[in-house]
Amino acid sequence: MGNGFHVQDRFAGGAQYIGGKLRSGTSGRHHEVVNPATGETVYRYELAGTDDVDAAVAAAAAAFPGWSGATPAERSEAMHRFAAVLAEQADDFAYAESLQCGKPIKLSTEFDVPGTVDNTSFFAGAARHLEGKAAAEYDGDHTSYVRREAIGVVGSIAPWNYPLQMAAWKVLPAVAAGNTIVLKPAEITPLTSLMFAQAATEAGIPDGVINIVTGAGKDAGEHLVGHPDVVMTSFTGSTAVGKRVAEIATSTVKRLHLELGGKAPFVVFDDADLEAAVNGAVAGSLINTGQDCTAATRAYVQRPLYDAFVRDVAALMETVRLGDPFDPSTDLGPLISHVQRDRVAAFVERARAYATVVTGGEAPGGELRDGAYYRPTLVAGAAQDSEIVQSEIFGPVLVVLPFDSDDEGIALANDTPYGLAASAWTRDLYRANRATREIKAGCVWVNDHIPILSEMPHGGYKASGFGKDMSAYSFEEYTQVKHVMYDNTAVARKDWHRTIFGDR
Repeated sequence: MGNGFHVQDRFAGGAQYIGGKLRSGTSGRHHEVVNPATGETVYRYELAGTDDVDAAVAAAAAAFPGWSGATPAERSEAMHRFAAVLAEQADDFAYAESLQCGKPIKLSTEFDVPGTVDNTSFFAGAARHLEGKAAAEYDGDHTSYVRREAIGVVGSIAPWNYPLQMAAWKVLPAVAAGNTIVLKPAEITPLTSLMFAQAATEAGIPDGVINIVTGAGKDAGEHLVGHPDVVMTSFTGSTAVGKRVAEIATSTVKRLHLELGGKAPFVVFDDADLEAAVNGAVAGSLINTGQDCTAATRAYVQRPLYDAFVRDVAALMETVRLGDPFDPSTDLGPLISHVQRDRVAAFVERARAYATVVTGGEAPGGELRDGAYYRPTLVAGAAQDSEIVQSEIFGPVLVVLPFDSDDEGIALANDTPYGLAASAWTRDLYRANRATREIKAGCVWVNDHIPILSEMPHGGYKASGFGKDMSAYSFEEYTQVKHVMYDNTAVARKDWHRTIFGDR
């Protein structure tokens, strides 16, 4: 895997992909992509400046008439070829994703890349369903119908935790609907986003439809959001940065899609299958080293199961294998950087003053000491209003709290500003129905945590943002609705002006 794939050779032209070609940035500032498992630099490039953003938006605007004017079948055919190219290059994509993120190769191979290929196939099909409402006579002699049309140039910003999948979630619904796009990936993880755009070109998607600018948020990102020729902004990231994006986008009255932070509750009722819940909690909290907005972060366990749950989760966490991301037996890779590792560690260290660290709570030594590794961590005994319960940590840390009544469990689950995802664990249909109805989150799993599907929407409530990724709901967000109305009488309406203005 990765045999023959050389990062410096692959991206020798630079980390900007504009109008179908790689080019160097113009900011005058360089940045390094670092392998978080070793601390070694794998790629050095010049960041995008505002000139690069302008060039990318211009390329997207020039490509828009042709791409939006193509038939849905033509766009669909190109996107099916795109999916095929991605599948052919799956090994290279998995290698590059694990290299820049430090995620275990089995996660990249079994989840990230297949999910991206499937998402591409889904939106290739969705491209043929750009349709409005059927025509009808709603007003006497007039016939009305609704058209769905592409909106123009979309400016999107993607995070570093799932660079490939986030690029896909931003790009695919937009281009399937006939839009063109400028995507700004996180500057620390640009490799697979660039490869994604290159694969689109190889598949025959016209130059300028998909453009990548890799730059810092304060200049390239803010310039993209505020650009007058960008008609929609889609952002995935923290709630704090999302507020800034919204502020800038509002100044030019852009359409806005925000997928922000999460603090997913994991609610275990006293009739739950304990073994299933324990396994679900460990997998759900440690996915992608906990760097997942939907990861299980707050386990609420009804008191009869609480002690056993804490004991068994701690025991299972201690069996999780940390190691080289390219070793197929590795379960948990490093965090994205030493900065992020230290941030996570600081949360846990502060929590020691008011809670108990049951297991973990430290960085491993030995052969892993140079990487940004942190052991799976379980914290118990924290208060509901404490920092470690309320704040997004974005690391392999699970906090567990007890509850007594069903009312209390659901109330605690809802007691944060976030509402992206949640899960309920019970064998009782009534409890399951109640939990899915009353927990305020964009996704509520029952007896599972984490699975996502291309056909189903992903997005949040409350401070977790608004708008949907994936599914037909996402596809529709990248369209605008037009009412078309015909006068069916085919005669001059000599008396029409009297209705509005009266006799003259």
